[in-house]
Order: sequence, then structure tokens, then C-alpha cells
Amino acid sequence: MNRCALIVAGGKGARMQSELPKQFMLLLDVPVLMHTMERFALADESLQIILVLPKDQIQFWKGLCRQLDFDIEHTIVEGGITRYQSVQNGLNNCPDEGLVAIHDGVRPLISVELIQKCLAAVDKNGSALPVLPVTQSLRKVSGNDSKAMSREGIMEVQTPQCFDLSLLKPCYDKSFDETFTDDATVFEGSGHSIHLVEGESTNLKITTPADLKIAEAILGMTKN
Repeated sequence: MNRCALIVAGGKGARMQSELPKQFMLLLDVPVLMHTMERFALADESLQIILVLPKDQIQFWKGLCRQLDFDIEHTIVEGGITRYQSVQNGLNNCPDEGLVAIHDGVRPLISVELIQKCLAAVDKNGSALPVLPVTQSLRKVSGNDSKAMSREGIMEVQTPQCFDLSLLKPCYDKSFDETFTDDATVFEGSGHSIHLVEGESTNLKITTPADLKIAEAILGMTKN
């Protein structure tokens, strides 16, 4: 069976207070994106890895790969203006049948075990979405007022979001809708159901300088 990992990396460095896009920042002396791709290569050596990057970042990435002798085989695809379009472009390079894992390029701490668990769940259910229960108190703000909300049954969504390609690809033939906040909502929008799997607290999405420090600490502990 065909298996693809679609790594989407279109971030900027704004919230990182840097001109360097966050996927290229160093995490224990290695770019974040290389850590991410290595996890997928270790999870399944048969995975076809497709990296979606903004057009103006592709040559920079190729230079990094040469400089650091990064030899994990992958296909580079030019991204679109939106994440939705970037995923569309990536899916155009995937076969029509098989499995796909769509992952944020700046989630470098994903475990091999979670990747394998999500792919196995797709075999049985057609989809797999890693989630964790929200543990912090919530309040809903309306104008100048706010009201406490129950967190019971509320889940934080992670990636990789994994799907049967024969079901997912037709979903992306539609025009973008504001209700499409991630790949799972696109899938649901065509009438498909989502199967949930337990995510990981360490599957951190790096968006701020603090996140990078936390990721360094976690990686440092696992390497010692």
C-alpha cells in the first residue's frame, strides 16, 4: 500500500521575533524541519515524504540540505497562498490510493510510535486524528463580559492528521470554505467521520521562542 507523509512548512518568523522562518531555526544545532522529517523516516522507511514549502524558501532549504549533508529522500512541492492550497498542491503529488499523514513541519517532537499508531488507525477507520483533553480552565468572551466554559469533552487537536487517500483527495477538489480550519474539517465537510487517537503532550508546535526552549529541553532529556 502507498504511504505518504505530507510535511507542510509555510511558517514565517514573526512570533519568533526573527527574520528566519521557524522551520529553519536550529534545535540542538539542527534545523527544526530536519528533526521533523527524520521522525517520519524512522517511523516507516517506505513512506514517500513530500515537503511543501513557499516558493521563496525552496532554494534556501536545498542549500541547508547540502550544507548539513541531509540525505533523507523527499520531494519538494511549492506551496500555495493558504495552507489549504498548500495541502492541495501536496496531495497532487500523492497517489490516488493509499494513506497520507499530513503534519506541521514545526512539530519536531512527534514520536515514531504516535506516527505508527495514527497510520495503523487509518487502515481500520479511514482517518486518524491525534488529540489531547484540554486541561486548563476556559472562558468565553463576549464584548466586555466573559463566562466560564466547561472543558468536558473539549480536545486539543494535533498532527499528523491521517487519511485514506481515496477518500481525502476528492474532498480537496472543493473551493475553500471558512469552516475549513484543518484537514479534518475538510474531510468532515464531505460527510466523512473522524477517528480520534490519543496524542502526546510533547508533540509541541513551535510558534514562540519559549516553545523552542521547551523543545530543546525535551530533546536534551531524551538524548541523555
